[in-house]
Amino acid sequence: MSANYDSFGLIDRHSRAAVQLEQAREIFTKPIVSRSSFLAFGNGKSYGDTCHNDEGTLVDMRNSNELVAFDPVTGLLTAKAGMLLSEIIRIGAEHGYFLPVTPGTRFVTLGGAIANDVHGKNHHRRGTFGCHVKRFELLRSDGSITECVSGINSSLFNATIGGLGLTGIILEATIQLMKVGSLDVVEHIQPFTSLKDYFELAPTTDNDNEYSVAWVDQLAAGKDAGRGVLLSGNHSDNGNYSVSSKARKLGVPFDLPVSALNYPSLKLFNAAYYNLKSRNQKPHLSGYGSFFYPLDQVSNWNRLYGRSGLFQHQSIIPEDAAHEVIPEMLKVTRNAGQSSFLTVLKRFGDTGSPGVLSFPQAGYTLTVDFPNRGSRTLALLTELDRMTIANGGRVNPYKDQRMSAEVFKVGFPQWSELERERDPAINSNFWRRTALAETI
Repeated sequence: MSANYDSFGLIDRHSRAAVQLEQAREIFTKPIVSRSSFLAFGNGKSYGDTCHNDEGTLVDMRNSNELVAFDPVTGLLTAKAGMLLSEIIRIGAEHGYFLPVTPGTRFVTLGGAIANDVHGKNHHRRGTFGCHVKRFELLRSDGSITECVSGINSSLFNATIGGLGLTGIILEATIQLMKVGSLDVVEHIQPFTSLKDYFELAPTTDNDNEYSVAWVDQLAAGKDAGRGVLLSGNHSDNGNYSVSSKARKLGVPFDLPVSALNYPSLKLFNAAYYNLKSRNQKPHLSGYGSFFYPLDQVSNWNRLYGRSGLFQHQSIIPEDAAHEVIPEMLKVTRNAGQSSFLTVLKRFGDTGSPGVLSFPQAGYTLTVDFPNRGSRTLALLTELDRMTIANGGRVNPYKDQRMSAEVFKVGFPQWSELERERDPAINSNFWRRTALAETI
């Protein structure tokens, strides 16, 4: 069938060929001769083209979303790869469990969380999502199904975690959930007036808290440059495991003709947000939805960026360079006249992932996003790439739509290990654009 499978950045938008999982399984039983390439598609929350395969066919995984097994004693959950994290939260909460690692949206699939080896606000404690994957079943294009188990057939197991869906189609997976005293979080707010202050606060805050993330006022300049708020917290022990089933009340029903997130509106928003948070420094109870997933309350919020879409750039800078480089990166964005709505700074720990192509490494990760204004925006992103690579960092593939092959290969010199394990009939726009492209 022909359908529209956009990524969250809404940059490259057109109809794409797709089949359901059962159709793909039938195709995989037939001879490989003249077969096009395939790629599993989850819920379209990747920002760029890692979830697209315009020279082949997507395999829509959203209907393969059943629970296979859950052990309330051990917290081991097995589900089909199309199950959303929101449903895993609901199942686990009934028995006092929560996701050990969660990204900023609960509306990603289990398979997508593994394929991208997502991280959250507690990387310093729990590492990446892949650290908690125990096993999965992988459908290869020859029709075979391989059971991959941690510590067994390690090459394929490790290549699949963070492997961008390129080793095959994850059918189901078993993950270890985390026992918690409540879904609620006791949140602490620490305003800081400069990035120097943030870098002094971050290590101690990480040591004392399960979760930690900073919001930075990207537009603040002069004496206010680098101001922001550090949000941290731990699960409460109040025994509240209620998962709200209320529908989201807010939403953006259509693409705006131009971005609503411009300099004047964001300047006002940032100042108001900083002042509001700075007045609320007493520890307080936060529901899990507002703490982990504030933007999930606004459906289709990416439409606020206008019809041309948005670019998100996430980099990781090693700790010894971050104190100087990250302030310079924010200065470059301001000088370029670009306004970032979501400017997030987090400290990654040194917990390694089993994933060959996992993005996090020890240091500080900066995330910025910009409305797509064509060549001006692309020039800025290229400069941020250059600064990242020059200082020993790398750019996150599943947030990317345009990094060069050279930037990717310098940041991920281990890419060839994934290429060796890649299923020959599985490919993506991103992989063709980066790994399979020639570099000078």
